[in-house]
Formats: sequence, structure tokens, C-alpha cells
Amino acid sequence: MNAPRSKPQPSATAREILAANLVALRNERGWSQEVLAFEAGLHRTFIAHVERQARNISLDNIEKIARALEVPCYRLLIPECVTASTIKEGRRLEG
Repeated sequence: MNAPRSKPQPSATAREILAANLVALRNERGWSQEVLAFEAGLHRTFIAHVERQARNISLDNIEKIARALEVPCYRLLIPECVTASTIKEGRRLEG
């Protein structure tokens, strides 16, 4: 019998990818967390919690953020969009 193949493990979690993409897209626009929160109709502390990976986010809120940033929802979750430096920045925000 052949042993089942293990699936390749992603190098970053969904929360890390979302947080890093969110920070990168927000910074590209020169927006503060407060501006993004206003544009998305969310509270600033909620945006901060998502960026620190301290909050579980719903699809509805991902959609609000994506609309505010004028990107499709899936763009926030694409690992290829994340660079090593943005993941490190996202992790640095946790501590």
C-alpha cells in the first residue's frame, strides 16, 4: 500500500495573508486604519484587530473592506500577493 500523500502546507495562514494584504493595500493608498474603517463602514479598532490577526473576520466584512479598497474579495486572500516583508510587518504588528 502506498502511504497517502500529504498536501503541501501553506507558508502563511489565511489570517496572515489577509492581514498582510490589507496592510499593503491600505499603505499603497496612503490610508490610515481610520480612513479604511470609515470607507468600509467599520470601526477603526476592528481594522486594527484584523491587521494584528486578533479577530476572526466574516465574509461580509471582507466584502466591505474589498469594496472600500476597490479590489475583488479574493484579492485579499491571494498568497502570491504577499511578500515576505509584508508578512513580517503583519507579524510585527501582533507584538
